[in-house]
Amino acid sequence: MNLEVLFNQNKEKSISGRYLTLSSIEPLLNKLNTENELKIIGYSVLEKPIYSFQIGSGKMKIFLWSQMHGNESTTTKALFDFLNFLKSGSDLAQQFLNKFTFLSIPILNPDGALLYTRENANKVDLNRDSVDLSQPESQVLRKTFDSFKPDYCFNLHDQRTIFGVGATGKPATVSFLAPSYNDAREINESRMKAISVIVAINEALQKYIPGQVGRFDDSFNINCIGDMFQSLGAPTILFEAGHFAGDYQREETRKYIFMSLVTSFITLYENVIVVNGIDKYLNISQNKVVFYDFIYKNIKINYDGIEKITNFAAQYKEELIENQICFNAYISEIGNLEHYFAHFEYDAEEALYKDDADNIPKLNQKADFYLDNNIKFVNGMIKS
Repeated sequence: MNLEVLFNQNKEKSISGRYLTLSSIEPLLNKLNTENELKIIGYSVLEKPIYSFQIGSGKMKIFLWSQMHGNESTTTKALFDFLNFLKSGSDLAQQFLNKFTFLSIPILNPDGALLYTRENANKVDLNRDSVDLSQPESQVLRKTFDSFKPDYCFNLHDQRTIFGVGATGKPATVSFLAPSYNDAREINESRMKAISVIVAINEALQKYIPGQVGRFDDSFNINCIGDMFQSLGAPTILFEAGHFAGDYQREETRKYIFMSLVTSFITLYENVIVVNGIDKYLNISQNKVVFYDFIYKNIKINYDGIEKITNFAAQYKEELIENQICFNAYISEIGNLEHYFAHFEYDAEEALYKDDADNIPKLNQKADFYLDNNIKFVNGMIKS
C-alpha cells in the first residue's frame, strides 16, 4: 500500500499551519457529522464546547485525543485527514469501520488552542492533571475513558524542534512512546501491546523518513495521562509530531502522523505478531535535546578591543500576533555548542559580528545582525 497516495487522497485541505482553533474545526466536524457521530461531551474553563466524534461499529475500541496542549496542532490536522479516510468509502476504510469503533476528541483544550498556549485557561498543564483532575478538560477526558473503556489509547502531541534522533544529527520528525505503568518501567501485557504497534509504525516510516523516528523518554509519572491510562490497563501510545527539514508549518510531519495512524490500525486489524518486539522497540533511538533552529559558527566579536572567535545559537519563539503564529528568532546560547546540531547552520569564517546595539550577541536578543557589514541577518536568516 502506498501510504503517501492515501494521504494525498484524504488530506483535509481547509486546515493548515500551526494555529488551529475550535472555530477552525467546527465546520469540518459538522460536515463529517452525517450519521450523528458528533457530540458535545463537556465544556472548557471558558465554556467552550469539547467535541467527540465516534465512528465505526467494531468490537475493538480506539480512543484518540489531540490538542491536550493547545499549541500542539499537527496531530489534529492528521486526525481530520484520518476521519476523511474513514468516510471515504474505500474497502480498507470499511474494513476498519467493521473492526473498530473510533472515539476521538479533536481539541481537548479549546481555550489553550485559541491562546496558543500549552496550558488551559487556568494555566494548568492538563498532562500533569491525571491524578488531581482539577480541570474541567481533564475531567471530560477521564469520564470519556471510563465510559468508553477503550482497548487502545492514542495520545496525540507535538514536540519542539530541539529534539533529534539520538546523536545522529537527524531531527526527530516523529517520536513514539509506550508509557510506563510503574516506577520500575516494567513491560506487562498491556505495555507490550503498545510496543508492538510502535514497532510496526517504525518499520513503515523508515521507508519514508529513514533515521528520523525517535523514542520518547519513558520515566514514569502517574500525573501524566498516558502513564495513568497505561497503569489502568489500557495499552496507550504517545505520538509526538516533530520537525522535518524546512517544515515549520508541519505539513510534512502531518503526513507521517496520518501514515502512522493507518499503519497502527492495519497492524491491529491483521493482528500482526511482532517477533523480538522489545528489542526492536529499544533499538529506536531515544529523543535527545541536540538541536537549535540556528547555529552560527566562527563569529568574530570585538570585546573591549580584544577580538574573539565564538559560536552562538538562536531559537524560534512561536508568538501569536493578530491571530497569526509568528516565528521570531532569539539568541539562545553562546559558546562552544559542541555536539549540537541546527536546522540552519552558517559558518561565518571569522567574519566580524555587528548589530544595532553594542556589537556583541546577547541571550534573548533578536537574531538581527550583520557580518562584515555586508551580510545582513534578519530573524535568523540571511536577508537577500
